[in-house]
Amino acid sequence: MTPQELWQAALGELEILLSKANFTTWFRNTSIATYDNERVIINVPNVFTKEYLAKKYHQTILKALRNITENSNLKEIEYKIETSIQSTKSIFSQNTPIKAVVTETTIVETIPDAEQKIETEIKGGSVSGNNINNLIEKKANDSGATINPGISSGSGLNPKYTFSTFIVGKNNELAHAAALATTKSPGTAYNPLFIYGGVGLGKTHLMHAVGNKILSDNPSAKVLYITCEKFTNEYINAVKNNSESYYKAMEDFNNRYRSLDVFLIDDIQFISGKERTEEVFFNIFNELHQNNKQIIISSDRTPKAIPGIEQRMVSRFEWGMIADISVPDIETKMAIIEEKIKEKNFSLKSEIIEYLASAIHNNIRELEGILNRVMALSQLQNRELNLEEIKQITSSIVVNSQKNSLTPKNVIKLVTEYFDIQIEDVTGPCRKKNLTEPRQIIMYLMREELKLSYPSIGQELGGRDHTTVIHACEKIVTNIRNDDKLRQDINTLKQKLYI
Repeated sequence: MTPQELWQAALGELEILLSKANFTTWFRNTSIATYDNERVIINVPNVFTKEYLAKKYHQTILKALRNITENSNLKEIEYKIETSIQSTKSIFSQNTPIKAVVTETTIVETIPDAEQKIETEIKGGSVSGNNINNLIEKKANDSGATINPGISSGSGLNPKYTFSTFIVGKNNELAHAAALATTKSPGTAYNPLFIYGGVGLGKTHLMHAVGNKILSDNPSAKVLYITCEKFTNEYINAVKNNSESYYKAMEDFNNRYRSLDVFLIDDIQFISGKERTEEVFFNIFNELHQNNKQIIISSDRTPKAIPGIEQRMVSRFEWGMIADISVPDIETKMAIIEEKIKEKNFSLKSEIIEYLASAIHNNIRELEGILNRVMALSQLQNRELNLEEIKQITSSIVVNSQKNSLTPKNVIKLVTEYFDIQIEDVTGPCRKKNLTEPRQIIMYLMREELKLSYPSIGQELGGRDHTTVIHACEKIVTNIRNDDKLRQDINTLKQKLYI
């Protein structure tokens, strides 16, 4: 077996084990240089890939190679940087090559020990009082304001959002690593970088962190962070306020963006349906990309899932790297809480940290809001709060209760809006092809999230037979294992159910 044949077989096995995003990102432009009975040398395109494969996928690669060669004596893998290698066509033929040259090693941060005991120093006081809630809200708002310094008017960046304050967990390590890589070699490492995930999970933080790091390294760089909504409004105002000189207005507008070194645009999904704005953005994107200027885009969904945008725009979003940020696990949320209370010179007992982390299912922003409320009450009362008091004062805003308030109508409304279809079509007898999968997803979510019986789900969807519902749920369970887009859509929808 030649080195190329061996690596082809190994890639085939790895493609099954890994998500499409991770497989494409880390194994494109790799090959086997040589191998013998005990050692394999794998060519990789850059230091970044070398470090990541060695750290995250070494044992997985080794197991795949042992299985294929049936050689248990294979013990050593060496990762060697070889910039001239090309990706294997049979594996990556459907993907556009990533232009990435990273010259420095990037190591993902480790999460602090979530079990560390934290003792509170606040003593005395009482929780009673008719005006306590008003005081809590005021104090919590004040607390939030103190950790939210003003945004730089020139770049649109918030200086509090940096890599040092971004907690890395399994839910965001790929996005974090890619974002950090863009600061090492802007315009060449993952361009564009497309980050997607639910509301309040850290996309905006990461984009600001990139901008702040690049400006810190190169103060003369032209960096701009802007939301899609603001970009649209600026375009509309530029045209409206200069109707007598349209071409001059557009020239000024375009020059502002085309002169940038780093363009960070948030919530790009809101460009959907705005044809003129999309055309303007498309032209700006092309010029920046052709001039190797770094572009980072965020969205609440994958490029293909954004309704109403042209395919040429989707394909450009997929030119570089697509990285998702999902819901953090409890350990990551505990680490986030520890970081936030450290910023405020505050302390909480470990049982309270664990409770707050488990109470919020989906949204870091809400987690921070509840934490501000807890800290505010402790400071107002000048004493330590116990766990039962914490549960009492947060009961009205704990997201746990949202799950119990979910209804079948919520699920139907969310899914139909997400796929831009009509409720009456999906609940009625219509059998159009574009309705089949959304209808199956609705059935699956009602079963998984609401725990409804199959007959009950059928009744919610126009009186369909329970066997139809069973078939739909089983099909989603089967397809979700291999269909990356379906898995991403369902993860996004689950997040949105509890926001």
